[in-house]
Amino acid sequence: MLEPAGQSGPRTPPVNPQLAMRVAILGGIAFALFAIVFLRLWFMQVLTGDRYRQDALDNRVRTVAVSAPRGNILDRDGRAIVENRVATVVQLDPRRLPQAERDAAARWGQQMTARSRRPKGRRGEPVPFPAPATPELAARYARLAKVLGVPSRRVSAQVIQQLAVLPYANVRVKVDVPQSMRNYLLENQRDFPGIAVQQVYLRRYPLGTTAAQLVGTTGEINPDELGTDAYRGVKPGTVVGQDGIERSYDRYLRGVAGVQSITVDAAGRPKAQRVARAPRAGLALRTSLDLRLQRSAQRQLSAVVGGGTGTAGAVVALDPRNGQVLAMSSYPTFDPAVLAKPITQAKYNAIFGPGSGAPQFNRAIGGAYPTASTFKAITALAALDKGVITPDTPINDPGVLKVGAQEFKNAGNAVNGTISLRRALQVSSDVFFYTLGRDTNSLQGQVIQSGARRRGLGGPRGTATPGETAGTPPDRQWRRDVREREIACEKRRKVASCGISDKRPWSLGDNINLSVGQGDLQASPLQLATAYAAIANGGRVVRPHLGMAVEDAGGSEIQRIPAPAARKVAIDPAHRQAVMDGLHLSTQADGTSAKVFSDWNQDRFPVFGKTGTAERQPQLDQSWYVAYVPHPTKPIVIAATVEQGGFGSDAAAPITCRMLATWFDQNSSCAPGRSRTN
Repeated sequence: MLEPAGQSGPRTPPVNPQLAMRVAILGGIAFALFAIVFLRLWFMQVLTGDRYRQDALDNRVRTVAVSAPRGNILDRDGRAIVENRVATVVQLDPRRLPQAERDAAARWGQQMTARSRRPKGRRGEPVPFPAPATPELAARYARLAKVLGVPSRRVSAQVIQQLAVLPYANVRVKVDVPQSMRNYLLENQRDFPGIAVQQVYLRRYPLGTTAAQLVGTTGEINPDELGTDAYRGVKPGTVVGQDGIERSYDRYLRGVAGVQSITVDAAGRPKAQRVARAPRAGLALRTSLDLRLQRSAQRQLSAVVGGGTGTAGAVVALDPRNGQVLAMSSYPTFDPAVLAKPITQAKYNAIFGPGSGAPQFNRAIGGAYPTASTFKAITALAALDKGVITPDTPINDPGVLKVGAQEFKNAGNAVNGTISLRRALQVSSDVFFYTLGRDTNSLQGQVIQSGARRRGLGGPRGTATPGETAGTPPDRQWRRDVREREIACEKRRKVASCGISDKRPWSLGDNINLSVGQGDLQASPLQLATAYAAIANGGRVVRPHLGMAVEDAGGSEIQRIPAPAARKVAIDPAHRQAVMDGLHLSTQADGTSAKVFSDWNQDRFPVFGKTGTAERQPQLDQSWYVAYVPHPTKPIVIAATVEQGGFGSDAAAPITCRMLATWFDQNSSCAPGRSRTN
């Protein structure tokens, strides 16, 4: 069919009036919305852009960490050893300081940073602190310093130092001010503009000097610790454990710091602040320490060493079943409260400097000493294990053992005649054990040294507290090693001797001296207590430990800290019994510590003990005593030593006896003995 003339293609349908209306309405709405957005953007960017730009510059947020209160340190029964107390800190608001002072602090900080980047030895003189920016500010510092009882230059220096690091945070001027001083400053605000006070938590030590080295101290994290695995996420300025228990269990005790938000303007001037996140307190740590026994240990050391017998000492008490540390003390000691807040260098030097006796040093775990005759029990077991002797092998003790041109004599020139092991331990015959040292020297495996290592000497015992000594059971390889170190040192320093070694090889005399705990042997009281615990419990070498559980503020246990696994060392029951018999006999009749335990109830609480008198020329002899008392529910091993304390029965044995009297609630005189043997 043909199309009409004038038409081509399909026919277009007419537009529906309703559809046209809808399109018009939607178009109008879209246009209105676009117009609104356009006008709003034009208003913000053109008309008010400068104001919004200034607002953005004026509202920059900085954050400052808010320290969390640390968790308490408790004894095994929940009694506080370390806790917190609230203290008042006097601060200066940086908003109330002249801009010139803040600028001076910034310049000083830049100069100090540049100096620190120079190589050591080429840094030049320290950058001096600038004087207060204005006379009015100098007068303000002087008024404040007079009230606080500190030099005004210290106030000025603290302001500069802290502003250089955190220019937007309050400046701490003095920590732990008395209430009267706080009230005076607040009541006279017109004389002290910008002064603010804040409450913080400081460590409190109810026991004073007791267990000071063991619990340790706290302080701000140092640059070397920042970013390490142990302190991941910890911010600069956070208070962490510096040593002792505080450091070892810091992850529990530290808590979680809060966050304070400070709004500053473009110039860094603080405008407002608020606490964005409250701090979360640390957890309490329950330890294995017995507060009563710990006090006794400190009291006995203070009485003996502080009373003029010896120059220093240490004591360790263990539960031989599991290695729990019941008490650990070192003397001289110090008051850890002095380090709970900032301290001047002069005061620090007066307490801990030369001539102080190193009160921060924990001799119980870090002291490396020859152990003298306390080592004889270890020598005996080594000789028994290798079949060098039996428990009843007789050895003649004429008072001296001659080896070539050398003579090895008994202490006090005692002559004991023909004796076997039990009697040798009872009277502490040197010649008997010299003989064992002579006869074991040629045996393969260096039996005395290997026996000592297997029972816990020659390595840290793993209390998890820093500062443990490794000790040294000397052997042929050790002698070669120190010789090589001496040669290398002499070559490096171009000197005739470094004093590390005389460069001689291992000798028979070395093994003879080792057999009685002399010569180059070094061990700590903790190591010796561990070795005796292994004898007492039948061959389990326990790992001494302190932490038992962590608890919340209400005393509910959150996590149990598992005891480290013990290591098993085979001991022939007959050999062990012979050694134990000798140790028990030494506390009775004419034994070396019999007079110390003369009125002790041996039937109810039998004591197995050994004296030691270490020769340390040119010093006086060092006193040692180790004791074990079995008990169905509270067995105990104690190792005590007193530097320059004389014979073992003079100082160390009475300390141990009095601690045992405390532990078992006994009345005993524990008078120093008169034994002149080791």
